[in-house]
Amino acid sequence: MERNERPHMIVGVDLGMTCTGVAYVNLSIGSETVRWVQKWPGRFQANENKVPTVVVYPTGSKDPSSWGFLSETAAETTAEDKEYKEWFKTCLDPEKLLRKQMEDPEGAPENLQEVEKWYSDYLHKMYEYLSFKLGGELSGVSWEEARLEFIFSVPTTWAPMPTVENFKRLVKEAGYGSHPNHIVNIGLTEAEAAAVHVSTEAPGIFRENDVLLVCDAGGGTTDLSVLKVTGTVNQAIDLQQMDVVFGETIGSAAIDYEFEKLVMHRLILAHSTNPLPVDPADAGWEMMKSRDFQAVKCEYGAPDDTPLFSIGIPRVPQTYNNSDPEVRIRNGEMTFDRQDLQRLFDKQITKLFRLIDTQLQSLFQKFPREHVAHLVLSGGLGNSAYVQAQLRKYYARTLFPNAESISVRIAPDPQLAVCKGLVSDRVRKILTSRSVLGWRCCRASYGTVCKIAYDKKNPDHQNKELVKDPMNNKLYITHSVAWFVKKGAPVSVDKPIEHNFIKKVNPGDPRRTFPTTIIESDLDAALLPDQMNQYTRILCEINSDLSAADERKFQEKNKHFWSLQKHYLRIEYSVRVLIGPADIRFELWFNDQKLSRDESIRVEWLGRCFYPFPANTNWPLGHATSFSKDIKFTFNDTHYDFDGSLRLYTIFNATLGVAFAPFKHGFINTLGVPNANGDKGGFVYMIGWAGGYQTRARRDMYFTNAAFAVVKEEEGVRKIVEFRESGNIPNTAPLPEPVEWGCSFE
Repeated sequence: MERNERPHMIVGVDLGMTCTGVAYVNLSIGSETVRWVQKWPGRFQANENKVPTVVVYPTGSKDPSSWGFLSETAAETTAEDKEYKEWFKTCLDPEKLLRKQMEDPEGAPENLQEVEKWYSDYLHKMYEYLSFKLGGELSGVSWEEARLEFIFSVPTTWAPMPTVENFKRLVKEAGYGSHPNHIVNIGLTEAEAAAVHVSTEAPGIFRENDVLLVCDAGGGTTDLSVLKVTGTVNQAIDLQQMDVVFGETIGSAAIDYEFEKLVMHRLILAHSTNPLPVDPADAGWEMMKSRDFQAVKCEYGAPDDTPLFSIGIPRVPQTYNNSDPEVRIRNGEMTFDRQDLQRLFDKQITKLFRLIDTQLQSLFQKFPREHVAHLVLSGGLGNSAYVQAQLRKYYARTLFPNAESISVRIAPDPQLAVCKGLVSDRVRKILTSRSVLGWRCCRASYGTVCKIAYDKKNPDHQNKELVKDPMNNKLYITHSVAWFVKKGAPVSVDKPIEHNFIKKVNPGDPRRTFPTTIIESDLDAALLPDQMNQYTRILCEINSDLSAADERKFQEKNKHFWSLQKHYLRIEYSVRVLIGPADIRFELWFNDQKLSRDESIRVEWLGRCFYPFPANTNWPLGHATSFSKDIKFTFNDTHYDFDGSLRLYTIFNATLGVAFAPFKHGFINTLGVPNANGDKGGFVYMIGWAGGYQTRARRDMYFTNAAFAVVKEEEGVRKIVEFRESGNIPNTAPLPEPVEWGCSFE
């Protein structure tokens, strides 16, 4: 579908920790009203604003037996041969998954591939239903031929690489964007979408130059965004982001989890004195999932609250009683004080206060004269009367000078704010050619690896590695970074950043594809380095294919016989960078024209490195992601398997972290040779450097590293099956016991 064609339908999806919401606008019937899906499989007799983010599998089966409301039947929830998968949203982030595995080894997913499977199956089931439900509402065009836009929100806590790109891949594999006129986009972050929803649904609340702090507190994550009202013409609000978005894993699912643990503890105590006919773990989970508890949780803090509430214990007869004050079971029901629930809420609210305070502090440092007029709440947790009351009470006595007159407001349809905001923003862009949120603050700094002309008079250029350009015989500093946007800088939502490139090739050289390395850093703008170091990382490699460009536009240099300089072609082109709320896209332009072929610019996203770099990063996860379980690994003259290589890097990580402050490494040259059969495998050769400031020698010391890798495709994923590393960096630590292996892969 061409970008300038008006779509027949726009669909916004907010995939949540506990529930998922879907909003849409059906432009094919001439309507610009944002609606939302209220009829779901398993609940056709009632209106439900959202559908549970749940998928169920028969034990040992790869195919789900149910999803959403269909998973809430007794046959699914109580079956012993079914596996109920829920609360998996945050586990797509590798760091969150690792933390959950450490905190709850038995309840956490085994690996990222398992989480991806649940995502894929859930999204596919939803796509099948949406194609049936929304396809029937289209006018004059079929679902397959319609121009459709699917827009998904993501949490602010997700990094563009690997989590957002991984999510985007899973969405497409589930069927979204599978037809020629269907496209998939990652839209606003959840807090941004909620802000757009509030501004479009209740524009009369806000005045020009008002500052809003939007807090989308959902089931698993809480996202914050600070925005300023820059226009209110004809009740059409314009917003500008004032600070980098904040986010944390705070949500109502944590309240459910803590309640389940509380119930399980009581049931185990009860069972020890008066045996129960149910497993405490199963009963605790079912009581947490029960409509009675969910209703009590949602209504907590309302004026008609009662001091006590009771939840029935499944499959326990009414004759069962246990008067132990730590158990409190009567007539087969467990009784709780309101304070029991308050403690669970307060744990999350304390974290919420801390997150909002951090955002207010950051805003005050950047804009000391600005005052936040509105704290806007959305999401399931934000819809809680108790949460709202506690926030009003806390910020009525705040010491933050920029929040002295803050008023707490609730978004219209708080649980649908995100999915409706996604659609509203896109409709506004179609109708007016500009988005509601016109400018956002860049979440990180982005640049390209380049070379800088050496200036012997510049003290910063001394003692830098130099190379001579054979085309003009000039010296250049390598491994430099040209930052094209810096963290916190305002970025236009509607206009891309343009970065110009110049390439020199010999006449007759057939090369027309040029690689560029994109660098990312989380450092503040003032601290950014001018060369690659431990605070920078490679985000992706982009390959610009100019084979479709008009070669007559290339500039021929030094073509005359009297020229002493080397004859070459000068190729000038630009890459336009579109920095989204949670992702980054690229367009290739030559001679003021976009090279619109899909393959004209290819992006290869790079995962986290498995090297111990720097000492305190989560490199074991990178090791597990990169290496095959059947890896054949050598370091100098040693041999190791998967576990042995992990032990080796664990030892290296400890010693290098002490020997260098900090330890750094990078690549000088790499050569990748793809397999001739066209799969994802191949061979990689690398030469690099390692070292840093040596703590004993008290000076910088660098050494050479080299590696060879064989890459194969395992279940559709690239894995390193053979890795041979050599290095001359001194090592004093005892090496782990080698694991001998032969050369055969059979």
